[in-house]
Amino acid sequence: MAKMIHGHEVLQMMIDSQGTFNRETLEAAIIGRFGEDARFFTCSAEGMTAAQLIDFLDAKGKFESRDEGFNTTPDRICDH
Repeated sequence: MAKMIHGHEVLQMMIDSQGTFNRETLEAAIIGRFGEDARFFTCSAEGMTAAQLIDFLDAKGKFESRDEGFNTTPDRICDH
């Protein structure tokens, strides 16, 4: 059975890194931290792969563009 991880944990991982990502490096970081078999859920979706979660978070405006790529900020994480 796959581990289910909330998308907030991924956003917090991004903040804690204090770095920037592109889609490929973020997917690698997610898999490195949570495992290849992990699946992700949010308030409105579940069962997502790392790549699907990245697409979902991007569509929801959770990423902040930076010169070298993107990251996120605490104000982009809902608190429920």
